[in-house]
Amino acid sequence: MSVLLVGISHRSAPVAVLEKIAITEHDRPKLTEKMLASSHVSEAMIVSTCNRVEIYAVVDAFHPALGEISELLTKHSGLPLPELTKHAYVRYAEAAAEHLFAVASGLDSMVIGEQQVLSQIRAAYAASDSQQAAGRTLHELAQHSLRVGKRVHSETGIDRAGASVVSVALDRARLVLGPLEGRTALVLGAGAMGGLAVAQLARAGVARIIVVNRTLERAERLANTATTMHGVAAEAMDMERLVEAMAAAEVVVTCTGAVGTVVSIADVHHALSAPGASEQLVICDLGLPRDVDHAVAGLPGVTVIDMETLQRDPSAGAAAGDTAAARTIVADELAKYLAGQRMAEVTPTVAALRQMAADVVEGELLRLDSRLPELDAAHRKEVARTVRRVVDKLLHAPTVRVKQLASTPGGDSYAEALRELFELKPGAAQAVAAPMEISTPAGALADDFTAAHSGDEQGLTA
Repeated sequence: MSVLLVGISHRSAPVAVLEKIAITEHDRPKLTEKMLASSHVSEAMIVSTCNRVEIYAVVDAFHPALGEISELLTKHSGLPLPELTKHAYVRYAEAAAEHLFAVASGLDSMVIGEQQVLSQIRAAYAASDSQQAAGRTLHELAQHSLRVGKRVHSETGIDRAGASVVSVALDRARLVLGPLEGRTALVLGAGAMGGLAVAQLARAGVARIIVVNRTLERAERLANTATTMHGVAAEAMDMERLVEAMAAAEVVVTCTGAVGTVVSIADVHHALSAPGASEQLVICDLGLPRDVDHAVAGLPGVTVIDMETLQRDPSAGAAAGDTAAARTIVADELAKYLAGQRMAEVTPTVAALRQMAADVVEGELLRLDSRLPELDAAHRKEVARTVRRVVDKLLHAPTVRVKQLASTPGGDSYAEALRELFELKPGAAQAVAAPMEISTPAGALADDFTAAHSGDEQGLTA
């Protein structure tokens, strides 16, 4: 069993495509369930953020599983397979692990070094685990990726480029409005991104934050956090008061995760027409799909900063030295992870060998009992102890050595040799320890995808 990754991100697709492929919290359980119901997927985890959708699946055959996952994504997004193929990337086995480690480190983020992706990977694993969709393979992969991300952020300065997409959006807002100190901000959406927006706005020195959310209780919680943790005057409003909240604000950060438009051109027009409304309004639309109607950007006095704008922002990068240091850590951790996986794969072979030896010992002791029935219990016990000690000593060196060799590149061949030499039954060890075979294509979906992405199984998106 190996890990297959199928993904679309800001690096491979425009925002319009990302909007269609976006997977909400509501969608995630249903798609995970459908993947587990497919023939070739045993574990599944969906990482969905404002600028990427990545499916990590533990599969028993590459091409059939790729076809099944591709079909699910085309049905979910409404994108024809050729369009999906054009923008998607595929990684397999160790390349999938390498990619997730890079993502967790912030190397693949729109803003290089941003830390929010760590919480998003953690949430993706928690969601998968709650559906019993994450087994040993995804558990180890996800947990190791989180350790890699933490190590990169603690040992390098990669996050100096900015805390997140929010910080870059607010930097662009300053170019329009000037300093944000003393201003009023509206945060539309009370999820993880909303919480980050509140923290960044507080750091920018805004005097007042209004939190608007469909569920007033969640808006109240975030507003309370803004006051108690960040020392900013804050209040909560429900969606019925959106126009009122916008009329009071000079900068708006939207991040609802809703499907479809949340802020219409009529909403913004009414807000700008309200008595006392600011003559300039900057809207940072960080929703995916977009929260704000496209036409809003054409209103006088309104500046819309969306994900497409941020994709082109030159500040979304980190110093070359920090990036190189982060990549070195990723390579080091990948080597450790793969060594651990190879050692885990040889363990069933060693266990099968020891079990075979134990069975032989017990069989010979039974034969001894039949030949020497007069042997008393004390002597029989001593003979049994001696025979077992001899077998243990004979097996100790080869079993320790095969574990050491298994951690090296190509180490799976030693386990295979052990199985061949001792004629270990496939059911005892090979089902877990044997190397995974890539099957031949099964269906047009896999054929089309493979043709468009030949060689992608091993690459890492830069």
